[in-house]
Amino acid sequence: MLVAAAVCPCPPLLVPEVAAGAAPELEAARVACGDALSVLAAARPDRLVVVGPAPDAGPESYPTGTPGSFRGFGVELDVRLGGGTGQAPETGRPLPPGLAVGAWLLARAGWAAAPVEGVGVGEDLPPERCAALGRDLSERAARVALLVLGDASACRTLKAPGYLDERAAPFDAEAGRALGTADTAVLAALDAGLARELKVSGRAPWQVLAGAAGDAALTGALLYEDAPYGVGYVAATWS
Repeated sequence: MLVAAAVCPCPPLLVPEVAAGAAPELEAARVACGDALSVLAAARPDRLVVVGPAPDAGPESYPTGTPGSFRGFGVELDVRLGGGTGQAPETGRPLPPGLAVGAWLLARAGWAAAPVEGVGVGEDLPPERCAALGRDLSERAARVALLVLGDASACRTLKAPGYLDERAAPFDAEAGRALGTADTAVLAALDAGLARELKVSGRAPWQVLAGAAGDAALTGALLYEDAPYGVGYVAATWS
């Protein structure tokens, strides 16, 4: 049963070492993510599942201890899912960047409230399969919490990675309202094709969350919403 969820953005720039001189610009987002993780810990889950974007449709599973790295972004910083920072073990498939950010957030928060596993889902995973995956995840323990990673559109400004698209702001506003109010129906109905065109990495993870929540009476709270680099970032909690 899903008892709590934290929704966080996952740009590598969230990691100060990667952001370097631009690190202060996302400090409010980091604080919001830390607050969201505190809500997860307070829910006393038996298991935490970290759901985030992956290159392939998936779903792909990542057990506790799976290594991740920010070396591809010019920083010698390694992480382990459910572990910490430092030298990560060279075993199995490494974490994709979004899940590596999730591992970094957990390490930063000193997560020790419950065992951790990861699941990667890509932009091509259909909404109905996202919902089914969410239902499966919610049944993996008596008390399940989700850390849901993903960004909104990357088309909010002329300098955004996907350039300016007038459809981006309305899409982000609808998704932000749904995440802030735990509106599973709106999340489940997000258009996968439009999300792909707007370079939304969070669509599939958010729809997994909607499937996991089902009919549970969860209350949402929006902690952060902004687009500092033309990319929509949202942090929220469901509890």
